[in-house]
Amino acid sequence: MKISRRHAWSGVLSLLVTLALPVSASAGVQPVESVRLTDGRTFAHWAHPERIAPVRRLPSPTSRQVARTHYDTEDGFPEVYQVLRSLTHEGGQTWLQIRVPMRPNGRTGWVRDSALGPLNPVATRLLVERGRLRATLYRSGRRVWRSPIGVGATSTPTPAGRFWIREKFNVADSGGPYGPRAFGTSAYSVLSDWPGGGVIGLHGTNEPYLIPGRPSHGCIRIPNPAIIRLAELMPIGTPVRIR
Repeated sequence: MKISRRHAWSGVLSLLVTLALPVSASAGVQPVESVRLTDGRTFAHWAHPERIAPVRRLPSPTSRQVARTHYDTEDGFPEVYQVLRSLTHEGGQTWLQIRVPMRPNGRTGWVRDSALGPLNPVATRLLVERGRLRATLYRSGRRVWRSPIGVGATSTPTPAGRFWIREKFNVADSGGPYGPRAFGTSAYSVLSDWPGGGVIGLHGTNEPYLIPGRPSHGCIRIPNPAIIRLAELMPIGTPVRIR
């Protein structure tokens, strides 16, 4: 379901707080309202880009540019930006804080609200536990799926951090090394020259006997029956915590 920014903000109005975030003095205005749009546990919002726009370090047009929005993922799917917070200045200028899919992992920044399309809510989150070699999907805080997994080898580890699902697709060769379903995340591996730029994926496998284990170049391998079920339950934009 897609919702307008107005509806997204009203849906989390109870989280409205007065804010004193650091803003460049050259902005000339003070922030007056902030709405949290993602908590990483029970609710989150994401959006496709509406236009190519600068991503600023602070919510100000004079703040340093740290990136630019782009339309497509490395695999040619519409890009997905996780939206963390909205900030409205005096005079009505609204900025959105986003997570940016790029190297190094974990980059965030601010864009004008006109840079993104409608906000989309999700109530799911995926927890990937590298030590326990398992992944768990929650919906509104309740566990709805769990599976053993394979993660990156010592030399090519699966990165830890807070990420999100950017892609979801069927694999043409369902009996191949990626199994029948796959997801692309916002995490990047240590292998920058890997096909697709080293994006960390979640996918099936034709070597289920290696799960649980650490057989991959950073991607998260899931048994085929489990990845098929996960594809039914986990939407685009779902926050992913890898620890």
